[in-house]
Amino acid sequence: MSESVTRLHWLEETPTAPLPTGVTFGAPFARGTLTDVQKLAVRSGTDAVPHQAWTTATWPDGSIKWAGIALSGNAGASEVPELHIEADASAAPSSPAGITVTESDDEITVNAGSLQAVIGRSGAAFLRSMSRDGVTVAQNGRLISSTVDTVDAEAATITRSRFQSEVTTASVESSGPLRVVVKVEGTHSGEGRNWLPFVIRLYFYANARAVKMIHSFVWDGDENTDFLASLGVVVDVPLREELYNRHVRIAGAEGGFLVEAVQGLTGLRRDPGQAVRDAQIAGQPTPPADTWNTEVSHRLDLIPTWPDFVLSQPTSDGFELRKRTGSAFPWVGISSGTRAAGFSYLGDTSGGFGISQRDFWQSTPVAQQISAADTATGTVTSWLYSPEARPMDLRFYHDGLGQDSYERQLEGLEITYEDYEEGFGTPYGVARTHELTLFAYTATPPTEQLADDARYGTRPALLQVDPADLHNAGVFGHWSLVDRSTPTQAVLEDKLDFLFDFYTSQVEQRRWYGFWNYGDVMHTYDVDRHVWRYDVGGYAWDNSELSPDLWLWYAYLRSGRGDVFRFAEAMTRHTGEVDVYHLGDWAGLGSRHNVLHWGCSAKQVRISNPAYRRFFYYLTADERTGDLLTELVDSDRNFLGLDPTRKVRPDVYQPNPDALAVGLGTDWGALAATWLTEWERTGSTRSRDRLLGTMEDIGALKHGFLTGEALYNISTGRFDTSRDRISVSHLSAVFGLVEITSELIALVDIPGFTDAWLQYCRLFLAPPAQQKAEVGTELAGVYLTQAHSRLTAYAAALTGDKQLAARAWVEYAAGGELLGNDRAFELHEVLPPLVLQPITEAHTVSTNDASQFALATIQLLALIGTNEMAESTADDSAGGPASS
Repeated sequence: MSESVTRLHWLEETPTAPLPTGVTFGAPFARGTLTDVQKLAVRSGTDAVPHQAWTTATWPDGSIKWAGIALSGNAGASEVPELHIEADASAAPSSPAGITVTESDDEITVNAGSLQAVIGRSGAAFLRSMSRDGVTVAQNGRLISSTVDTVDAEAATITRSRFQSEVTTASVESSGPLRVVVKVEGTHSGEGRNWLPFVIRLYFYANARAVKMIHSFVWDGDENTDFLASLGVVVDVPLREELYNRHVRIAGAEGGFLVEAVQGLTGLRRDPGQAVRDAQIAGQPTPPADTWNTEVSHRLDLIPTWPDFVLSQPTSDGFELRKRTGSAFPWVGISSGTRAAGFSYLGDTSGGFGISQRDFWQSTPVAQQISAADTATGTVTSWLYSPEARPMDLRFYHDGLGQDSYERQLEGLEITYEDYEEGFGTPYGVARTHELTLFAYTATPPTEQLADDARYGTRPALLQVDPADLHNAGVFGHWSLVDRSTPTQAVLEDKLDFLFDFYTSQVEQRRWYGFWNYGDVMHTYDVDRHVWRYDVGGYAWDNSELSPDLWLWYAYLRSGRGDVFRFAEAMTRHTGEVDVYHLGDWAGLGSRHNVLHWGCSAKQVRISNPAYRRFFYYLTADERTGDLLTELVDSDRNFLGLDPTRKVRPDVYQPNPDALAVGLGTDWGALAATWLTEWERTGSTRSRDRLLGTMEDIGALKHGFLTGEALYNISTGRFDTSRDRISVSHLSAVFGLVEITSELIALVDIPGFTDAWLQYCRLFLAPPAQQKAEVGTELAGVYLTQAHSRLTAYAAALTGDKQLAARAWVEYAAGGELLGNDRAFELHEVLPPLVLQPITEAHTVSTNDASQFALATIQLLALIGTNEMAESTADDSAGGPASS
């Protein structure tokens, strides 16, 4: 195919029927390839596919770098596999208008064909109604929550406070012929209080029968007094038919479903007739009651009705399903199982409503509930935090252990690796995002269709650009496609697969699931206890330490694997929401690794770094991730309020707006990613000038990046270039600096900056004598040799120096902090009673080393290849994958 053609593939299985919703994805274009998004065409074979496109990033020359593209659900029914984009279409056909929006002061009405919805601009209901073919199937969609005043289950009295959503604004964020996005904002209101601010986005596609819903909220409570007891999305469902023609469907595990009616006609002592029983099970109208066996029809009032059902999933391993005849009566157990899909349906033979909660069992404690199905208006609730669970307790996990001074806190850091400071371990300002799908039905559908919808809600279809075309577009710096064409390369690829497969297994074996935890991984392993160090200070949750996010996204770019994408997606959702503050004094900063995601007193831009989120944003055009990127635009102002090196400074430091101390590694790397992303997304001249200006300033410093820290004027966005010092850190380059700098040098021509980076790359691991000869001193603080081998490789690639390339592979072979022995890549099985359940472990694998090993491998392969590497080096560098 020509350079103007971009090939597409479905991330997982190829759909064979129209999708319940449409699909949105991102596509990159090489610099200068596409100048007008309206000339972009999507084709299936030679047939034009209706689409909607918009620009999400541009190159410095103004050409389009990334575009968001939306297709209707009909794209899922294409039988032609060659789905592709043409960037140079002379006249891309316009897509017919399949969706309309009508606005008033009070509400927004969206008409997507057979599906219509009304969104409120005020009041409790964000979704006032949802209709299918003119019949209202859902109304009064709202958020509900509750708190209790104690987590002591044995307390003599427990006071519960209840809240519901209060919409403050609703707006049409995006509108086109095939896709409309409505953004709703508000808070939870009740008990004389407004709190838990939320943002809901509702995604409508032309001719769709379901609506995608993204819900995000920010925790702004007091963790010492606010114990969240429930959080849910509740929708009222009008019911019009007889009780025996009302149907309940709840998804269990592995495609299974509960199939029941509100008033059951099967299993009775007297048989109403097979046609009656068959119709009820199928969800179809039963024959007229006067045609039934009269022994049943005359005794309908004696058959119980079951209006209330609940599927409770308290842990990732099991659910319980119950029902009852009313709130005054006990629950009757139905069954139990493992991992429910998170889908429930309520309706009758004239219409119905279903809701799917994605990552249901992974986000426990959760529940699906149906209530009041014997009235004119039943309710369906998808509990994001189940009221049957223990109240959410977000307090810090210890009393401070007497660490009342920086000296004592640094002592604590020495023993548990925890950077404690009183008052800093607060969740105030962290966030959580959920994805749901709202389904509208004209009648109770066959259970097989509901099962398909439940699967779709769990894993929505997604189109993606083929890896080769992603690579050809020249985005995200230096990476290459998976290549096993030589024995050396095959060994390296096997190691990369080993690490990914190992972490996938650890998520499952260690049950790294839960409301606040899902998506993250642990930092370091404890081989004595055969557990990750979940309870040891700074060794527990990883919180993006040493860039596992980047590892996973580059692993996806080069492979196109769906399982890698989903792992990276979950991590991006988590690290961008939970590990970063969105309100309060530390808004725009992230928390270093800890037993609690927000527990560490190191609040830094190295964790909130947009370099970790921009992959997902560009690949999916996800608006919520766009919010997270926008939040960081002024993150440089955080240096006015909190000094990240306050505990180790030898001097007295008072933030000076004209001379803020900014590290040229983890700090500037994050700021550069912020400015670059904002510039290419919005064309912001402020972000462009700060980015290019500080690049020029780094190049003008006497020792460039080796200076380590420069003084930043927040008003001008420039560094003081007179600073003359040398200070390097082993952490500077391992939080995205390498990747962002690689992009920047390819993007803009600032020779002094390029020279400064090449100097840093050449000298960081150079022999001490060479360092002293060039800059007058040996570099201190040089660690993580394997991770930094990619610096040497970069210098080799840009200069064509084969000796540097050979040196890079020698440095790579030295291994990392813990991955440097021949048996590092061996799996060991440990069985009960030594552990709770059978597990596998790799004794020396830590997330720091795994992430940096993977990034070094990927980048050395891309930058210098294996020509300067002996075949045996790959085998000796860290051991081949094995099992024992």
